[in-house]
Amino acid sequence: MVRLFLAACLASLAMAQELAPDVLGRVAKEAELLAQKIPSAVSQETLEQRTLHGIGPRVANADNQPAELRLSRTIVSEYTVAPLKDSERKELVEFRQVIAVDGHAVQSAESARHALSLGVLSAGESARKRMLEDFAKYGLVDVATDYALILLAFTNAGQESLKILPSGEDRVGTDDALTFAWTQSAPGGGELSFDGKQSSRQALTGKLWVRKSDGLPLRVSVWAVRTVSGHAIRDEATIDYVMSEHGFVAPASVLHHHVVDGQVRTENLYRYGPFKIAGADGDRPSQPPK
Repeated sequence: MVRLFLAACLASLAMAQELAPDVLGRVAKEAELLAQKIPSAVSQETLEQRTLHGIGPRVANADNQPAELRLSRTIVSEYTVAPLKDSERKELVEFRQVIAVDGHAVQSAESARHALSLGVLSAGESARKRMLEDFAKYGLVDVATDYALILLAFTNAGQESLKILPSGEDRVGTDDALTFAWTQSAPGGGELSFDGKQSSRQALTGKLWVRKSDGLPLRVSVWAVRTVSGHAIRDEATIDYVMSEHGFVAPASVLHHHVVDGQVRTENLYRYGPFKIAGADGDRPSQPPK
């Protein structure tokens, strides 16, 4: 039985290795199409943040059992992506404007889209940092951003900075999938974490799921580890992608965990509505939550 299992695993890896060039070529094509299309698209993002309540690196209740995460904030934002103008690489980054917090309206979707347009016009690092600070002021902690764009790391140029190896087979929903382990091999990229007024980038490692039948990217997981004041900090996320009605693969959800010394301290669940493109969607506005 063990021999049969090992033989099946080896056969699966061999097939993934053989298919890897074609599969990764399809992934690169979808990543490049995403980079072309998403800057002209707008979506509505809903963030549910769950946190532990208490003080200290490890929180427990009266029975000395680990505390559960509790829903602390639900934030709805108008969301778009734009190139960072003061970056040499003109990298694509996230921009958002909050329209509701815990069910209470902050501004209309139209006002938020107008503010987004102004922010995108001056889309430098300082403008983006101000948006992140505005986002964090609603009581959010351990905010991490740009995870939804992790597929952009798999363009043809991006794959030159990654080490990618077949790692077997799996399922994503109803789809059979091939999986690949990947690691950043070049500095300067990575996920941007935002804690208070401090931001930092971390080198990333993760896993890629592609549909076995045609190589369509379905999911990417990613994690990064660092040490802060003697504590082991791990940020990890799983990003699911779907084919949008406009013919490009778009993020559907991001599940992010902020882990301190082995304990999940914060969970951020981002969900994205359909991505709309001005003109192509008849300029239909997003509907703010009631």
